[in-house]
Amino acid sequence: MSRFLPLALLAGLVVLPLALGPNPYLLNALIVTGILTIGAMSLNLLLGYTGQLSLGHIAFFGIGAYVSALTSLGFDVEIGFGLRVVHAPWPAAVGFLLATVAAGSCGYLIGRLSFRVRGAYFVIVTISFAEVVRLVALNWVELTQGPLALTNIPAITLGLPGLGMWTLKTKLQNYYLVLAVGTLCYGVIARLVGSQFGRAMRGLKENEPLALSVGINATRTLTVAAVISAAMAGAAGSLYAHYLRIIDPDVFLFATTVSMVIMVVAGGKGTLLGPIVGGLIFGLLPVALRPVMAPEAQWIVYGLVLIVILFVMPRGIVPGLSGLLGRRSAPTVPVLEASPAVQR
Repeated sequence: MSRFLPLALLAGLVVLPLALGPNPYLLNALIVTGILTIGAMSLNLLLGYTGQLSLGHIAFFGIGAYVSALTSLGFDVEIGFGLRVVHAPWPAAVGFLLATVAAGSCGYLIGRLSFRVRGAYFVIVTISFAEVVRLVALNWVELTQGPLALTNIPAITLGLPGLGMWTLKTKLQNYYLVLAVGTLCYGVIARLVGSQFGRAMRGLKENEPLALSVGINATRTLTVAAVISAAMAGAAGSLYAHYLRIIDPDVFLFATTVSMVIMVVAGGKGTLLGPIVGGLIFGLLPVALRPVMAPEAQWIVYGLVLIVILFVMPRGIVPGLSGLLGRRSAPTVPVLEASPAVQR
């Protein structure tokens, strides 16, 4: 049954816009939630399967957003010593690919620097890196426009030979684009987790000394995981930039990383569906609460829901429900009573 659950969830997400009808408000909420869920899925690859907490994960998201936006807008900037870099606008689809590569490269850099010591050092390095990148985006006004924001970012255009080109401007088109990228990321993570590399990641999380004793290279394994995780976060950032078509340094807000961590932990870290379930709940919950209560009350309810979920299901929603269904479906073993002769 669990094998078909992801397919059923995907089918439900495919038909969801048709069931909602022409409701741009809800479609916008679903698109933004989907983008953040992709970020949560990428964070889960580190937090859930290697046990490494990245509190600066939003840095890779923001790098993807800015790289993709600047690639598609073009720029003319002086980098010092009289040198100027002039870049003509490229297609947004190329920007999406470059954003993924750039974010993955930064993930490699951070991994190589911090995974030799790991633990709290990795957390500190990721937070520091996110703050440095935010300050660069804020102060390098000639390149990023600083607090004035990059505007008029073009929408992503897709094309197939003989079928023409499609510019994804409508909310419905962007919804299915986000769903397609999210499905691809899910497939990559599922394939990775089920491979020998995935077993190495889980081995390092569960018992690092034992994993090292059987020949697992901890630094290399964790660095590769960080690269893939950062690349997916960069892809999510690119989708965010081309959907909103405007970005500023607020894209690096620490609160977004906290939201991703909540989605992963509440949904169930170390599970494939956990970040998706957590993302849908905590991404759409503010939208459901907004019409009925004040902003202050919304955050109170948001926190209470999180506390109740973790109190009732400490390992998260998906592991909690799986354990509950497993106990209910387990066959009852009859208790055999000993005969009177045996009892004597």
